[in-house]
Amino acid sequence: MSTIVIVGTQWGDEGKGKVTDLFSENYDIIARYQGGSNAGHTVVLDNDSFIFRLLPSGVLYEDKVCVIGNGVVLDPEVLFQEIENLQKHGIDVSKRLFVDYKTHIIFPYHKIIDEILEENKNSRKIGTTKSGNGPAYADKFSRTGLRVCDLIHSESLAPKLDFLLEQKRDYLAKIYGIDLTAEQIKDIKDKYIHYGKKLKGFVMDVSLFLDEQIKNKKNIIFEGAQGAMLDVDHGTYPYVTSSNPIAGSVCIGCGVSPMHIDKVVGIAKAYATRVGEGPFPTELKDSLGQKLREQGNEYEYEPETGRPRRCGWFDAVVVKYANRLNGIKEIVLTKLDVLNSFEKIKLCRKYKIGNKIYRNFPADSELINLIEPVYEEVEGWEEDLGNVQHFQDLPDKAKKFIQKIEDAIECEISVISVGPERTQTIFK
Repeated sequence: MSTIVIVGTQWGDEGKGKVTDLFSENYDIIARYQGGSNAGHTVVLDNDSFIFRLLPSGVLYEDKVCVIGNGVVLDPEVLFQEIENLQKHGIDVSKRLFVDYKTHIIFPYHKIIDEILEENKNSRKIGTTKSGNGPAYADKFSRTGLRVCDLIHSESLAPKLDFLLEQKRDYLAKIYGIDLTAEQIKDIKDKYIHYGKKLKGFVMDVSLFLDEQIKNKKNIIFEGAQGAMLDVDHGTYPYVTSSNPIAGSVCIGCGVSPMHIDKVVGIAKAYATRVGEGPFPTELKDSLGQKLREQGNEYEYEPETGRPRRCGWFDAVVVKYANRLNGIKEIVLTKLDVLNSFEKIKLCRKYKIGNKIYRNFPADSELINLIEPVYEEVEGWEEDLGNVQHFQDLPDKAKKFIQKIEDAIECEISVISVGPERTQTIFK
């Protein structure tokens, strides 16, 4: 029996979807433990691209059970859109996809609040996707949210919705000057009563189920969204997501004991990207950054919004920080093929702030904007890696680059991705 956590070590977008999909072949259950529909995991199968914003990335294997834990905030509209898209491809998820009773629900007013806060000129622009995640988590912690278990009981749901929607109507009017019409209120109420009926076939006690499966020696993958540097506590606050992508969040987000986690696998790109606002020490704002984005093709545009990702060189300080936070013992290095055409490649091994050298990511956020990355330059291989199947067949310059990353992050790279397809993977 094996349980592993798959965690992004940068600002998200590391290729966790492909890795989860790839590893799922040898696992029985894939569990999503945090986040919402504000990020997309892209999986490529037989030239078809699937973007999963809520569904665990192992759902394409028809013999796998996929569960969404209580740590997620669920947008029912997105969930059923993804299910319907799979049905169009002949993939049935009935009796193998489940959502925890305790999972909190995203409502349309959460998206309205999210958009207002992002567009308000008097507030700090974060770069949110306006999917309603932050306001939904805020309701969760202020104990005013509704959960899946509320939605599935139609006899008691109507009065709960009446109370909640009237409360939010007053809030939006008084705080933001937005008036929800009686028709809008009725539309929300009718939709969510309908969603509750549809959800009935998908609910379970995920914590209990996982505990039973662990006792039965089943293999389980815990999949998170975003990356360690977007963690609400340990990331580049306030330019972060509204949950905890780090591995410790598995225990809360799926209701499992930390004693049941066997291994944490970190995912890192061979370079670095970031979507939205916030610090990015190795960002390239010149033609090299543009070239990285172009070489990354459509995968360097956010699936949710189409926004181009900011691109930069590999930051070993960031990845080493993520390794420490998560207890990562091995790294999957993705998108090495994006660097195929670069004559020179850089990686950042340390920072300079004023006259002082930092080898660890600073906890003091006031220092982050003062960072000057200190780079090491290596020769590029300038060869196509897309068809390489074995580590020994990689160009020597590519192997040297991988070795330098391992030395800098003090962690082994066990798997290397050289393209979006499952087959374009090297097990080192």
